[in-house]
Amino acid sequence: MVSLLTSDALERKDRFDWFCETVSSDVMPVSLNTRHADDFQASLMSLDLGVAQLSSLVCSPVASRRTLAHVRRGDPENLQLALITQGAFRISQRGNESVVAGGFVLTDTSRPSEGSCTGGQVGTLVVQVPRQALALGSDRVDRLLAQGLAADAGSGAILADFLTSLVARGPHCRPEELHAMGAVTLDLATAFLARQLGDPGQAPAGARALEALKRVYRFIEHNLGDSDLTPRMIADRHSMSLRRLHALFSDQPLTLAACIRQRRLERAHADLACAELNGLPVQAIAARWGFSSATGFSRAFREAYGITPTEHRALALTTPQHSERRNPAVNGHPHAPLEPGRVPTAITGPTHPPDTDRAADPD
Repeated sequence: MVSLLTSDALERKDRFDWFCETVSSDVMPVSLNTRHADDFQASLMSLDLGVAQLSSLVCSPVASRRTLAHVRRGDPENLQLALITQGAFRISQRGNESVVAGGFVLTDTSRPSEGSCTGGQVGTLVVQVPRQALALGSDRVDRLLAQGLAADAGSGAILADFLTSLVARGPHCRPEELHAMGAVTLDLATAFLARQLGDPGQAPAGARALEALKRVYRFIEHNLGDSDLTPRMIADRHSMSLRRLHALFSDQPLTLAACIRQRRLERAHADLACAELNGLPVQAIAARWGFSSATGFSRAFREAYGITPTEHRALALTTPQHSERRNPAVNGHPHAPLEPGRVPTAITGPTHPPDTDRAADPD
């Protein structure tokens, strides 16, 4: 998907307000100000790359401030790697401060930051990726925040050329082509950042596979109710072949299909034991969790639990301890996500280390 927004069609007096609203709603909450409100200009083009998003922004000089209050209001939990293509930009975050012109700079949407143009109009290409998708240690990546990173040689130049070409030609690509380019973008960005950390081998194939497996597990968990959740659909949505997708599960406790079926059964098992849902027919609950066949659901449920869905519901509603004893949902919560014991700890590890930046709001 390609999105193109420009201030040209608006009255001059409305352009900066439009820009502020667009950034806060489409990117993340942030406070913006400018000395050029009367003649402000901006254009923003975004490419949906699946695992990543690439944006091209050109605007009049502007200053930004993102506080912990903004973070609490909305946080995409992304790392943003920006290539400054025009002008210069000053950025500060987590005690680091740099003025960047013609290079890259990395920021974290989960932490406060301040930035401002130091000259005239500024132009940037911004890659946004979920922090968890980057196959690099969080503590090491934090060292690079708000640091100027060269884009004129080696992996930096390759990444810069690729992003420039992708912005120019991406609007003419089909969505599936853009999603495939997302995987390439992620690999190039990972290799570039690993090089900045002094270890170009920091993200080997095994680490990338582990991150891919994390993404697939999260995708399954969020789409269990979709009856079209199949290996082919998952592979297409993650820009990978079926062979590679199944290979990711080769050393997992369950195959991909078995994992989907088990999680769906657990969700249905929990709902059938819920008094608030007693008015819903068994088949409606089955359909709620992606089972399109009543016969297939009943057979799978009996194989998993030894009784029919109707029998389980009757027992659970008359003897609550039955549900607690027979429900295998993790952590004692029927709708809890996949956790250690069901998925290896390495797959579901913590998303953020403790950070003093999140301890108190400076506002």
